[in-house]
Amino acid sequence: MIILGLTGSIGMGKSTAAKMLEDMNVPVHDSDATVHELLGVGGAAVAPIKALAPEAVSQDAGGADFIDRKKLGPVFFTNPALKQQVEDVLFPLVRASSDAFVKQKEKEGYRAVALDIPLLFETGGEARVDKIIVVTAPADVQRERVLARGPESERAARLERLEQILKVQVPDAEKRRRADFVVETDKGLDDTRQQLKRIVDSLLPPPAAKPKFCL
Repeated sequence: MIILGLTGSIGMGKSTAAKMLEDMNVPVHDSDATVHELLGVGGAAVAPIKALAPEAVSQDAGGADFIDRKKLGPVFFTNPALKQQVEDVLFPLVRASSDAFVKQKEKEGYRAVALDIPLLFETGGEARVDKIIVVTAPADVQRERVLARGPESERAARLERLEQILKVQVPDAEKRRRADFVVETDKGLDDTRQQLKRIVDSLLPPPAAKPKFCL
């Protein structure tokens, strides 16, 4: 089975690309969704991160703890030591989830899966995948996509978060240089889908027809 690494910074179209891969019968493990589960009520990361950053904890209507990413973010990006500690909690849990996902999909007979890992290069994820797909778009397109998310009143906060993220991530140009495949997402959904289909078709050619025997 081929394991694809799907990566790209915020606003580059990675979630859209992941959905398209799933439509092409390539199951995708979503690392960010896994982090949401780990930080949510009952998540395995809540207690250890609460011990590290109690100011990032909120409670649901029933009084159960969860890690509020909006509260964690400002501390996370301004405190390198805490950032490392939080990552030391989260990354092994996310990896365990993705490893279980790969094993299950291989058991189900899939010929390829994709691991959607925003920090693939930053965490040494190249060693875990066979091929890397980087989704990309011009910087101005990325910025407008990020700013368009959510209400107008939060534009400044979204821009600040984008700048914080870009400071700690491998630059887009470097990601493209290290990729096996680069998918440009600024030319419309159909174009993005066609690029991905070409990649999948090149990696997963149709099985050879079995010869027919005549008696």
